[in-house]
Amino acid sequence: MVEFPRELLKAVHIGAMEPQRSVHLLNDRAIRLKRPLSEVTGITQFGFHLVTLLPGCESTEYHRHLYEEECIYVLSGTGEAIINERAYEIGPGDFMGFAREGAAHTLFNTGHIPLELIVAGQRLEHDVCDYPQQGKRQYVAGANSVMVDLPKQAMIPGSERTT
Repeated sequence: MVEFPRELLKAVHIGAMEPQRSVHLLNDRAIRLKRPLSEVTGITQFGFHLVTLLPGCESTEYHRHLYEEECIYVLSGTGEAIINERAYEIGPGDFMGFAREGAAHTLFNTGHIPLELIVAGQRLEHDVCDYPQQGKRQYVAGANSVMVDLPKQAMIPGSERTT
């Protein structure tokens, strides 16, 4: 059997990886099945994941990062991206890039088959993440984080949840 270096993940090995199920702290509909490729290859400064959203699932809670940048590439399936409170249809070959201090966003699988994505983002030691629909702000410092109420001036007008 040929042994490959840590830096090379063959498609057959990626396909055999057991996806990790994660549910977002603020959104129980945000259920992701992810294969963490960066960790397996030893990359620590940015995350690179193959993510599957099953029909009806959301990628995360609607959010924006103040310091980290992230991007998403759609491999297969269809869905809807909510970017700054507007909905856009997404499908295979579509790319989204979210700069620091950029647009708030989330994704929904609106189709009938899994929505397959490549999701990549920075892993800074410190970040601040706003959840404007929840009225929350998360401060991250290494492995520690704290969630506080979002200052009113940082909230998107009309985005307060009533549920």
